[in-house]
Amino acid sequence: MSSKGRFGEFGGRFVPEVLIPPLEELEMAYEKIKDDKSFKKELDCYLRNYAGRPTPLYYAKNLSEKHGAKIYLKREDLLHGGAHKINNTIGQALLAKYMGKKRIIAETGAGQHGVATAMAGSLFKLKTEIYMGAEDVERQKTNVFRMKLLGAEVIPVNSGTRTLKDAINEALRDWVASFESTHYLIGSVVGPHPYPTIVRDFQSVIGFETREQILKAEGSLPDTVVACVGGGSNAIGIFHAFVEDDVELIGVEAGGNGVNNSASLNSGDKGVLHGMLSYFLQNEDGQMKDTHSIAAGLDYPGVGPEHAYLRDTKRAEYVVVSDEDALNAFVELSKLEGIIPALESAHAIAHAIKIAEERGGIIVVNLSGRGDKDIFIAMEALKA
Repeated sequence: MSSKGRFGEFGGRFVPEVLIPPLEELEMAYEKIKDDKSFKKELDCYLRNYAGRPTPLYYAKNLSEKHGAKIYLKREDLLHGGAHKINNTIGQALLAKYMGKKRIIAETGAGQHGVATAMAGSLFKLKTEIYMGAEDVERQKTNVFRMKLLGAEVIPVNSGTRTLKDAINEALRDWVASFESTHYLIGSVVGPHPYPTIVRDFQSVIGFETREQILKAEGSLPDTVVACVGGGSNAIGIFHAFVEDDVELIGVEAGGNGVNNSASLNSGDKGVLHGMLSYFLQNEDGQMKDTHSIAAGLDYPGVGPEHAYLRDTKRAEYVVVSDEDALNAFVELSKLEGIIPALESAHAIAHAIKIAEERGGIIVVNLSGRGDKDIFIAMEALKA
């Protein structure tokens, strides 16, 4: 395996031998096509005219005035489908088309990646099947309906904790048996090489746009960039353009309900799952612990290997926000700015408010998705 599959000691390709050929096929196809002018032109066309890029960098005036900093929101919630996920699904579905695949499979937690995959599958006429933990199917009924409406088949997974981890397991089992005709469209910067690199590259458009926009708005780079971290795709997407700069990068993990959490970088240990070496929430025997977050998209026991590397090299800091604080931020952004954020994004908003009150400055928050999908969860939690 090439050194490109590692971020320091993290990452790699820890998979059954049967998966090595499709991963090598994918790596070679991506390396061949990623700088191809016609591929880049076609991808850019779809991102602009179908997904709705570039997204605005919005100055949140009311939030800023209340908390004493300049807070900007990168509005990925305004993309088609309501989340940043579409950047990656269009990229990978187009790659699958160039590879001659006729079918795509995916896993999803909050449903945002599933909806974005269903859109891309429909767009490129690819048969689409999506694995989803049975608990998430119940939590995200609206997104399940949207996926079906878009022509995808949703397959509930009843094993394990019935959440994202188990959906990934089932999708990998499917791919073992079907890779000759099927592309596994992973939705975050997780999994065996080359997936963490491919997903990061397709999501890095967020950060490069932000960099250009904040320089135009402020004449300088931001002091701090904040993003929520489950698997970590939206965070890597915005961090990547600032890694070489003197900009503070903060990832926000889900602190859950005080009993269980999904904060693998703050509470986990090094281990191997889903084909990669990274940090995971494990018991003393190395088995994955049950996780919890009010935000289904953060409810994963591990994190992408590049985040593990950024943490260990101290290039990025990773903090924890509880369900309660995320809910408070969900309400506050809705009332102050007229923007209902996804509960995932509300974790990042909560920490940005804390930073603003502590030290001010220019803060950019990646608003990774909109909160329509979370309305019923929030209603129940808030007793509204």
